[in-house]
Amino acid sequence: MAPIISIKNLQKTYDGGFTALHGVDLDIEDGEILALLGPNGAGKTTLISAICGLVSPTGGSVTVAGHDIVTDYRAAREMIGLVPQEISIEPFETVINSVRFSRGLFGKRRDDAHIEKVLKSLSLWDKRDSRNNALSGGMKRRVLIAKALSHEPRILFLDEPTAGVDVTLRRDMWQLVRELRNDGVTIILTTHYIEEAEEMADRIGVIDKGRLLLVEDKAKLMKSLGRKELVLELAEPMQTLPESLNAYALRLEGQRLTYTFDTSAERTGITRLMADLAAAGVKFNDLSTRQSSLEDVFLSLVEENAEQDAAA
Repeated sequence: MAPIISIKNLQKTYDGGFTALHGVDLDIEDGEILALLGPNGAGKTTLISAICGLVSPTGGSVTVAGHDIVTDYRAAREMIGLVPQEISIEPFETVINSVRFSRGLFGKRRDDAHIEKVLKSLSLWDKRDSRNNALSGGMKRRVLIAKALSHEPRILFLDEPTAGVDVTLRRDMWQLVRELRNDGVTIILTTHYIEEAEEMADRIGVIDKGRLLLVEDKAKLMKSLGRKELVLELAEPMQTLPESLNAYALRLEGQRLTYTFDTSAERTGITRLMADLAAAGVKFNDLSTRQSSLEDVFLSLVEENAEQDAAA
């Protein structure tokens, strides 16, 4: 099956000479949730804006369900719903009229049943006659999502959807995203919250300085790039380690000794380490292991990219 979005060598250089996207290649599958992670200025919003037709690429191509975003932009744009990072809605209009208006912009006939369904799914039905300027920040963000869903898009872009909202609302939105995916909507979200990507995404993309560093299935990514730590609680604090243990690159912090190992390696080295610890007379009271998180993986990729740029 062809991807619902196909991005080939996408480039964007602004008039001042700044290059925001360096030849991005990415296929997004129908019905998946893809999370794009990256620091501020990484190119996440530029990438989304280019796909949605808000920014003109300077090179490469993008197709949405087979429609080129430049030569067949109307058909491509009709497939897409976009929830921008910044909250910008008509302050003196009512919630329901704002959402109806967005549907009309796409040439869709009035459908009160669909609008009601969308507003209820976002817990906005009771606020339908309220003016937007009377809503809380979290409710305004829900209105943005309702507007993006008003024309029944097959693809939904969420640019930092839970920025600045409380934990309860964040989890409500996570649930909504899952329900949308169950209804067949393809979802691409950018986020600063590693927890958000780890909780919801099927695949993770890491972007930094306009380059897509990696796109991988979430579980496979953490398995292939993840590390584990063996943490030993020593019987008594140590200032330095015996020289016989130098080959292990151990981290000593008071009474805690940490050994990092590769979970995908044929040998972890733990058995030999334990034998060498005993031979060196190092005693411990307890031990535990910790799996590296998606945050660890993300930071290591960004740091590696920064080191490569510095060396270039």
